[in-house]
Amino acid sequence: MKPSTRAWPSGIIAVLLVLLPGDPLGITSDAPTAVPPPVTTAYLSSSSGGVTAASQRPGFARRTVRRPPPNVSIDYQLGGAYPLPLPARVVSRDWADSPALGAYTICRVNAFQAQPQEIGWWRAYHDDLLLRDAIGRYVVDAPRQEILLDISTPDKRARLAAIVGGWLERCAADGFPAVEPDNLDSYHRSQGRLTEVQAIEYVGMLAARADRVSLAVAQKNAVDLGRAGRDVGLDFAIAEECGRYADCDDYTSVYGDHVMVIEYTDAGFAQACRTVGARLSVVQRDRRLSRPNSPGYVYRTC
Repeated sequence: MKPSTRAWPSGIIAVLLVLLPGDPLGITSDAPTAVPPPVTTAYLSSSSGGVTAASQRPGFARRTVRRPPPNVSIDYQLGGAYPLPLPARVVSRDWADSPALGAYTICRVNAFQAQPQEIGWWRAYHDDLLLRDAIGRYVVDAPRQEILLDISTPDKRARLAAIVGGWLERCAADGFPAVEPDNLDSYHRSQGRLTEVQAIEYVGMLAARADRVSLAVAQKNAVDLGRAGRDVGLDFAIAEECGRYADCDDYTSVYGDHVMVIEYTDAGFAQACRTVGARLSVVQRDRRLSRPNSPGYVYRTC
């Protein structure tokens, strides 16, 4: 099991904080912020060239999805969209952004934690779906200032899957071919209140929802899950710092060459390029995922 701080700014120690329900977290007010409601779309056919058939999900025959091409130049733009650097062919962007013209674009959705700008909305409409500790305080991923979503019961998982599943359908309607349900590994930051089994059951529900609209689904980190993600219908992996932590092979043993490697240190990037750069997509970004011309912006490919 690798440290759960791998993508956080250097020098910050990951400490779980707990705050009273009325606390503003320094990032939101009691007034709800706008979050697009779930949408329903028709089945989107992916009969164009380049599709790949994935394994069947439990209980029904899979539709065909198009996974990202392996071993190509990629970019990771979760800090804000910008024109794709050449020669990148694959990019991950937040679901509020648009797909990159002419590139395979993955739609990132924060499926396991409430983002700071959305916490007001969650508290106003779904407060019981925010994870609390034994005395009722929110459980917070401190460096990101995000409250963990509560996936601890079947009812809560179903309700969250209905909400987040609507966002996945919006990704499909906007033209994204794949989704990245972020913070799958939130159980590591949950003060022991969430489990791997609960995370797998919930992400499997999201995978089934994505399947309705032919979206490929990424496993983001959580290498300790082994084949469990693949078994519930995940199609490829996005692995942060697997070069630095020497666990890229753990991902390829499950997903083959369909692994995207994101490194944040020079040493990790060099190691990833040396060990897997000939067959996997590898990129180095700065930890803040800055836009070009921003202080500290880093973008390198093998």
